[in-house]
Amino acid sequence: MKKSIRRQIATIFIALVGAVLLISILINTWFLEGFYIHNKQSSLIQVYNQMNEAATEGTLTSEGMTIRLSELVEVGNISFVVVTDDNKALLTATQSERKTQELFTQLMGYLLNQNQTRGELLKSSRLYQIHSAKDVASQEEYIEMWGYLDNGNAFILRSPLESIRESVSLSNTFLIYIMVIMAVLGSVFVWFFTKRITNPILELTSLSARMANLDFDAKYVSGGENEIGVLGENFNTMSEKLEQTVSELKHANYELQKDIEKKEKLETMRTEFIGNVSHELKTPIALIQGYAEGLKEGITDDPESRAFYCDVIMDEANKMNQLVKNLLTLNQLEFGEEEVTFERFDVTELIRGIIQSNEILIQQKQVEVRFSCEESVCVWADEFKVEQVVRNYLSNALNHVSRERVIDIRVIVNDTNDKVRISVFNTGDKIPEEDIEHIWSKFYKVDKARTREYGGHGIGLSIVKAIMDSFQQDYGVVNYENGVAFWFELDFK
Repeated sequence: MKKSIRRQIATIFIALVGAVLLISILINTWFLEGFYIHNKQSSLIQVYNQMNEAATEGTLTSEGMTIRLSELVEVGNISFVVVTDDNKALLTATQSERKTQELFTQLMGYLLNQNQTRGELLKSSRLYQIHSAKDVASQEEYIEMWGYLDNGNAFILRSPLESIRESVSLSNTFLIYIMVIMAVLGSVFVWFFTKRITNPILELTSLSARMANLDFDAKYVSGGENEIGVLGENFNTMSEKLEQTVSELKHANYELQKDIEKKEKLETMRTEFIGNVSHELKTPIALIQGYAEGLKEGITDDPESRAFYCDVIMDEANKMNQLVKNLLTLNQLEFGEEEVTFERFDVTELIRGIIQSNEILIQQKQVEVRFSCEESVCVWADEFKVEQVVRNYLSNALNHVSRERVIDIRVIVNDTNDKVRISVFNTGDKIPEEDIEHIWSKFYKVDKARTREYGGHGIGLSIVKAIMDSFQQDYGVVNYENGVAFWFELDFK
């Protein structure tokens, strides 16, 4: 990021170090020499005051005063000569005899007004003068103070400036080295320090982006008790509340959508129900009515014929009863009024039980049912409704099996999507392509004559569709060269 906080803080730090370096160099260049000379003046005046006080008290040449003055001149690197009224040296403190003679000669020149060049005058009073000067021979710069003590003795104090300009240049060079090192070390420190600040901020930025995309699983995990840590905790709280709010809105929207769909379905189903039920009940009612009238009118006295009439009436009544039951089941499923209970159960054991319960019908129809899955396969679903689906598929296969008269039931586990596919295949005729998309609709029959033969009403596959929709799982049908396979899927994990 071109405008990242880390980059900005590092830039500000480097700029601050550079500014401090520049200001320090300017202060050194402009003010250090003056400060140094002012400090030298203070040292000279301090020695002068000590001398003047001792001269007034008559202790200038005492041992104690000599020791005290020696300490002062040593600290300030000061040389001095004090002369009496008859121009004789009374007290001296220099590095050598030559320096003493040099100072004595300089003082005599000042007293006799023979020294014309005194350099820059720094300070003057009634009893003394302070000025800077330069030795012509040695090119040594120094600061001098000369004048009279209160007792009339003359004095001269000198302290070398020790090439103050060279010292300033050296000091500036040293400052540059120090500041560069500080800038490098400081930049590294600032980079890692700001990383601790910016990383949580970057995490919060990523978190906010994920929240904007309704990903509420994102949480702030860096912690901390500072302001960013508190902000992160507030983000987590906001994420939880937003997730809860969105969930409530989705649920409310889902319920509203269901209500709208219910009303639309109800109106459509009313129309379809009246037409389809009228059509389905018309034939059995007519048969029941006809055979009942025949019995009442005594159309036959043969006991076998009367028994046949009664069997037809009972069979048609049973079909009507089964139709009503299936319609009630389908109605509950389609309107979500029947509760779905998800539990884990062995689907292979369920299929074996269904095959066993249909064993008599299988033998009557002379069908070979193949189911070779020996191991347990557990799935998550409503066991009772899964049994309805398998029974409908098996019943549909038994009613349409032909040719080799084989029904093949398979359970296939798919580890890639954690799904289990159950398929029921029967040999026989394929379903016409134009009918496949309609076979899941209520009362739809591909072969009406054949359906009437085994008493079907076209509701079984509608019940399968409603059950699988309530599970939110896939289902379907596949045509093969030698038959048809109906399938559905359930969650394996």
